[in-house]
Amino acid sequence: MALFFPTAMLPKAYDITVQQLQQLGVEGLILDIDNTLTTHDHPVPNDRILAWLSQMQKEGVKMILLSNNRPARVAPFAQKIGLAFEANAKKPLPGGYRRAAAAMGLSPERTVVVGDQLFTDVLGANLAGMASILVEPFQMEPFFRFRVKRCLERWILQGRKRGKNA
Repeated sequence: MALFFPTAMLPKAYDITVQQLQQLGVEGLILDIDNTLTTHDHPVPNDRILAWLSQMQKEGVKMILLSNNRPARVAPFAQKIGLAFEANAKKPLPGGYRRAAAAMGLSPERTVVVGDQLFTDVLGANLAGMASILVEPFQMEPFFRFRVKRCLERWILQGRKRGKNA
C-alpha cells in the first residue's frame, strides 16, 4: 500500500510554496494537467494557477508537464503556459517520470510530482523514486471508471490516516 501514499497532500497545486519544496529538497515539479492544473479538456488554467506558475518560475523552480493525453491536447496547453511537456506518458510506468526529470536536468530525488490521482500520479512517482504531492481534483469526473477509482482512492487514504493514528 505504501506505493499509493503521497509524500504530501494539499487542496490545490497553487497551495504549494517554494518553502515546502525546499523542505522536501526538490528543485523541480512534474505537473499533471487534467484536474490538477485545470478541469478535464479545458484549454487553459484558471488565474490562480497561472499566477502560481508565474511565481514558481520567478523563484527558479523548474517545471514540466507530464500527461497520458495525446500531444494534440498537451502541446497547445503547454505552449499557452510556457512549459515543456511529455505526452503519452503511460503513467504510472516510471519511464515518463524519469524522462521528465531528465528534461529538467534533475535527478528523481530532486523532483516532486504534483497530481490528483493515486493510481497514476502518486504510484508513478513512487515507482520512479520521486516525492509526490496529491491535490484535490478541480471537479469530479462523470465517468463510471473514475468514480470507482475515486472511491478506491478514498479507501486507501482513509487507511493511511488510520495507520498514522494507531
